[in-house]
Amino acid sequence: MPGDDIIGTPNYVTTKAVTIDAGAAAIWPWLVQIGRGRGGLYSFDALDRLFGFLDAPSAQEILPQFQLLKAGDIIPMGHGDWPVKAVDPMRSLVLGDRFPVGGGWSWTFMLDPISDHRTRLISRNRALTPSGTFWRLAMLVLDAAALVMTRQMLLNLKVRAERSER
Repeated sequence: MPGDDIIGTPNYVTTKAVTIDAGAAAIWPWLVQIGRGRGGLYSFDALDRLFGFLDAPSAQEILPQFQLLKAGDIIPMGHGDWPVKAVDPMRSLVLGDRFPVGGGWSWTFMLDPISDHRTRLISRNRALTPSGTFWRLAMLVLDAAALVMTRQMLLNLKVRAERSER
């Protein structure tokens, strides 16, 4: 997938996907506006706000001021900013960064067309974390939270895009 080269030898990889009954053109505007102070994260807003990732509920409409995104832009995510590594409109959005303590993380969203009105939205995370017990435990906790939060994000993007497609 696009962005897999950012973290060449990850020790954490997770891929989640959902099929959306809409074309990429209905999904893309929601995707490019993600972020704090932008469109939100589309997950469980109350939890995202509680943990400081969001400052407002996720958008229920397309926000024209956040539709242009390019490599080098920064997407705020609450406890850190995510640099945009690559944008292939209507196809993929790649975020990634290096950790100050070594290693790094990439987060790719890919739109894989099934037909004119059905698309597979794929979310992939790849990370190289430092070794040690702390990081192993932290990644176990993060993986459990990400399973729930990312799944909800994908489902909420599905609802918004399918509503837009009608």
